[in-house]
Amino acid sequence: MSNSIIINTIYQRLYSYYGPQNWWPGETPFEILVGAVLTQNTNWSNVVKAINNLKARQMLSFDALQAAAVEEIAECIRPSGYYNLKAQRLGNLLQMIAREYGGELDGLLSDQTSRARDNLLSVKGIGPETADAILLYCGNHPLFVVDAYTHRVFSRHSLVPEECDYNELQELFMDTLHPDPQLYNEYHALIVRVGKEYCKKSNPLCEQCPLMGVEE
Repeated sequence: MSNSIIINTIYQRLYSYYGPQNWWPGETPFEILVGAVLTQNTNWSNVVKAINNLKARQMLSFDALQAAAVEEIAECIRPSGYYNLKAQRLGNLLQMIAREYGGELDGLLSDQTSRARDNLLSVKGIGPETADAILLYCGNHPLFVVDAYTHRVFSRHSLVPEECDYNELQELFMDTLHPDPQLYNEYHALIVRVGKEYCKKSNPLCEQCPLMGVEE
């Protein structure tokens, strides 16, 4: 069975098993953007606590966050971990949006994909995964988001080598799948789900996994 067939089969099997994931949770594109930064190196429940803190202080907007002191932002997002670093990263991101797009998030999200991605990657602390998550989930750009779960699931199924990097793994999906943001959105969310529940870093539950025998 070819890799392209397996990749499509994995999607169909996961979708049939789990159904739609309705990811990324967030009431506005700006909330999703903030969440994409805060979710680095932590779990989503901690991100929710941090976002709720920002909402409680009426700080979950571009203008409010840009006007706030880094220390105040850090205190709000403390539950997300690495809060001083993430507060600085949020500040760096807002500065780029202010400089390149006049402080309008819509300007970033409606920009040409390659230019918007380059601008995001120019921000200190914003790597490919975060940049692509912002563009896919906030702006419906056709970029497949790759994370540790993606690498783990697909290397264990021998679709990519252990040393495969972000760009190589992303290209595998984007060369195989239709450039459909909704498909990319759903597929990434499904990979995260199966990675958390079955394809664990240690003691994976292979015998119970919905992807058992998918290559056959």
